[in-house]
Amino acid sequence: MIDFDSFRSLLMSDRTVRRFRQDIPVDTDTLRRLVELTRYCASGRNAQPLRYVIINTPEMCAKVFPQLKWAGYYTDWDGPQVGERPAAYLIQCLDTHFGPNCLCDDGLQLQAITLGAETLGLGACIIKAFNAPTLAADLGIDSRYQPRYVLALGQPREKVVIENMDGTDEADFKYFRTPDEVHHVPKRPLDELILTT
Repeated sequence: MIDFDSFRSLLMSDRTVRRFRQDIPVDTDTLRRLVELTRYCASGRNAQPLRYVIINTPEMCAKVFPQLKWAGYYTDWDGPQVGERPAAYLIQCLDTHFGPNCLCDDGLQLQAITLGAETLGLGACIIKAFNAPTLAADLGIDSRYQPRYVLALGQPREKVVIENMDGTDEADFKYFRTPDEVHHVPKRPLDELILTT
């Protein structure tokens, strides 16, 4: 069984990556292994209503990329350039046959996949800002399945580090990139997360 410190280290290394080694493919078997992890996640009502579309060919990736919005805090950056784009995607979809929402399942499953990806040396970016109707039409996704998130995947091309916030309400929580191309992610201190009564 994995020990607490090892699990904590895995969580700390599971950072959002926005620039990838586009030339290094992610094979279908690897993507299936990542989706398989979601079978073991908790599920509201145990309905397990989420499904995944696997995308990992250059032609299909080229259909997905234009529908995505990247890094809202980087107002002067339109996303990764050719050569830095994801080599694969998982499109998380809600099977509406099981109801109009998935409760907490989406986040639980996305975290499971990104943790699994980290153990395989893959970077990931969970994307909520995308053109779902156009993406569904371009990929031929049946209307029964509603795209909820796009998970971009590939070999990381950038370094991401955690920064400790100062613990005040005014602290800046926006991620930022320094001139050396390192992506920095501020995190709140533990004591700020725990309420005392």
